Amino acid sequence: MIKVNGRDFQWEENLTVEGILEKKKYTFPKIIVKVNGELVSPEEYGTKVIMDGDDVKVIHLLAGG
Repeated sequence: MIKVNGRDFQWEENLTVEGILEKKKYTFPKIIVKVNGELVSPEEYGTKVIMDGDDVKVIHLLAGG
């Protein structure tokens, strides 16, 4: 089991950040992803594997003015 934005989410072997974004249907144009408090760059989304017990935060960036 992993946490995604503070909620339990079923862990799968070889689950990547990209996989989580697809499964959770996160399609925001600007997001930040952290795994266990460490920032993951967008270039790593397809290769960063999530391990059982990891804490994932997906943060939607907003612009205002």
